[in-house]
Amino acid sequence: MFTGIVEEVGEVRRTDRRGDISLFTIAARKALEEIALGDSISVSGVCLTVVDFGETDFTVEATPETMGITNLGELPPGSGVNLERSLRLGGKMGGHLVSGHIDGTGRITEIGKEGESYVFAFQTPERIMRYVVPKGSVAVEGISLTVVDVREDGFTVAVIPFTYRETTFSQRRAGSVVNIECDIIGKYVERLLAGYSERGETQAQKTGGIDQEFLARHGFV
Repeated sequence: MFTGIVEEVGEVRRTDRRGDISLFTIAARKALEEIALGDSISVSGVCLTVVDFGETDFTVEATPETMGITNLGELPPGSGVNLERSLRLGGKMGGHLVSGHIDGTGRITEIGKEGESYVFAFQTPERIMRYVVPKGSVAVEGISLTVVDVREDGFTVAVIPFTYRETTFSQRRAGSVVNIECDIIGKYVERLLAGYSERGETQAQKTGGIDQEFLARHGFV
C-alpha cells in the first residue's frame, strides 16, 4: 500500500523487453534508500516490483496487463516519473490509501491557474467516473488529490505550488495521458452493496424479508 505522497521524481533511464515483459530502469535517490529485491515501488501510481538495483538506479518489471491499462508504454527514456516507496506499518498516512493498482488512464484537457495554485481537468471513461465524487480522494500519477468538480466525462483537481513543483505535474501538458486510481473504499462499498442487494432480493422472495410491502406495513412509507 501507498499514501499518494510522492517522495521524489525519478527519471526513466532505459527501457527493455524480456519476452512479453517490459523492464524499466529508473534513476533515483530517495527511493534507493534501504532498497531490496522484491520491494514494491509506486512508479507514477503503478505498483511495480524491484528486480535489480545499483547505486544510482533500480529496475522494475511490468506485465502486458499493466502495460495495457497504464501509460507506461508512453514513457521513453528521459521521462520523469513520480516515486513512492511502500507504506510501512506505523508510518505517516499523509494522503489516502493507494494500492498502486491502476483503474485506467485519463487525459489532461485543461491546465489553469487560480491564484498561485493550478487546476487540472481530466477526461476519463465512465468506468472511472462512477467512483469519482466531489471532495473525494483520487490518485493521479500516484499523487493523492482531492476532487474539486465532477463533470459528465471527467473531473478537476486543484494542485498547490509545492505539489506542482515536486511531482511530474510540472512536466505534463494538455493532452498528456495520466494513470488514475480511484479510492479503493468506494470500490469495496459498491461490491458489498451489490452482493447485499442480490442476497436481499433472494431472501425476501424466500422468507418475505424487508421489501416495499414490509416497510408500508410498519409505517416507514
